Amino acid sequence: MHSRAVTPDRVVAAVALVLAATAPLYVSTYWVGQLLTQMLFLGIAAASLIFLSAYGGMVSLAQVSIYGIAGFVLGNATTNGNTKGLNLGWNPWWGVVVGIAVAVGMALLFGTLANRSVGIYFLMITLTYSVIANLFFGQVTDVSGFGGISGIRAPGLIGSVDAHPFRLYYITLIVALAVYVLLRYLVRTPFGLTLQGVRDDPVRMASLGYNVPLHRTIAFAFAGFIAAIGGVLFVWWNGHIDPASIDLGATIDLLVIAVIGGLYRLEGAWVGALFFVIINNYSQRIGFIGPRFHTLIGAIFLVIVLVSPGGLVGLWERVVNLFSGRRRGPLDRTPVELRPAGPTA
Repeated sequence: MHSRAVTPDRVVAAVALVLAATAPLYVSTYWVGQLLTQMLFLGIAAASLIFLSAYGGMVSLAQVSIYGIAGFVLGNATTNGNTKGLNLGWNPWWGVVVGIAVAVGMALLFGTLANRSVGIYFLMITLTYSVIANLFFGQVTDVSGFGGISGIRAPGLIGSVDAHPFRLYYITLIVALAVYVLLRYLVRTPFGLTLQGVRDDPVRMASLGYNVPLHRTIAFAFAGFIAAIGGVLFVWWNGHIDPASIDLGATIDLLVIAVIGGLYRLEGAWVGALFFVIINNYSQRIGFIGPRFHTLIGAIFLVIVLVSPGGLVGLWERVVNLFSGRRRGPLDRTPVELRPAGPTA
């Protein structure tokens, strides 16, 4: 009965879902088509990073590169008549399947190469993947070049994003909700519980007979699948992808989104994405701040980390606990909150 109790978290989640579902009724088309849709697919990409961090003890900087690989493959497969790219002219749905498959394959390769690394070493290896992907698509003009690929169309079900922005918004909302439910389910399966054991004490899990590198590799590939879905939605929304879409700045932006929202809670992916998108949009309208957006977001990032290491979601939890007059004991905390700040070897 306790697990079904109405809690502030569940009330806020229900209200947020209702507000998201009815957003076209009370906000402008610009807000729906630009800000909220962008928030949703960035949240999906950030959720792949948070999944690895919260349940696998792996903070990856490769998620944007995997996100981009799916987008570039989709662009090459479905466009026709561009000066750049392969221009295969395939059906958009086949492009989605191949784009996600290639991205997951690369994630599997990345995970295999990095699965024995931990902490800062894992972080730097995955950053290297991101840099390599950016340089590859920038320099290999047969598949992109620095100008990128334009004219990437969404399937007929969605149609023109400019003419029908609500269609892509609702598709992205449904996909984001499905991703969240899938991740919540996965972390409660035997694989998810084993992965959390690997996160907390890999040496002990190995001594119990679990294949630690294999679990990390599979987790990385699954996170790549989630990131690839975000990449597909991005190119449908933008209609264009170029190496600047997956450069170092984009890589850091995704990490900032995850940390601001809450690096150890899946909900933080979309909370951080909404905060980031709104700040980015409205800061551009302030003359002296616009060109210095990353300075502004960096300062906000620093303040949030100092005030609440758990991000905005962690700050919310602290406020709820304060007003409920209840101190959280060890039994109330998740395994993530009980583990050390960094993964152990």
